[in-house]
Amino acid sequence: MKQLEKYADYAYALMRIVAGFMLMFHGAQKILGVLTESQPPVWSQLWFGGLIEFVGGLAVMMGFQTRVAAFLCSGMMAVAYFQFHWKFQIGPNIFPALNKGELAVLFCFVFLFIACRGGVKWCLDKTS
Repeated sequence: MKQLEKYADYAYALMRIVAGFMLMFHGAQKILGVLTESQPPVWSQLWFGGLIEFVGGLAVMMGFQTRVAAFLCSGMMAVAYFQFHWKFQIGPNIFPALNKGELAVLFCFVFLFIACRGGVKWCLDKTS
């Protein structure tokens, strides 16, 4: 629908803000113990992943160094999928619906898109 084109930048900004918040919350669970009963050991790979999720998600949400933060988050989610979900197994576990990696794949590509597009609207970046 052509009528919705004028709202494209606003819809994109909302997607960027919500995606950043969602990832930041996952990081808060890991490094701050927010609404969870278990935390990874400090300095472990999962803890560093949580730190990237928290700081990177916050930066993407706020639109601060958006491209760099989103690119880092995209790569981190790719690692999460390959290492923790797929685990390089041959067979049906390659499919995200079976290895429970749907969110990792989706986050990876959403953040890759954000890295390519930048902050656009409602962001702290001076240029997109």
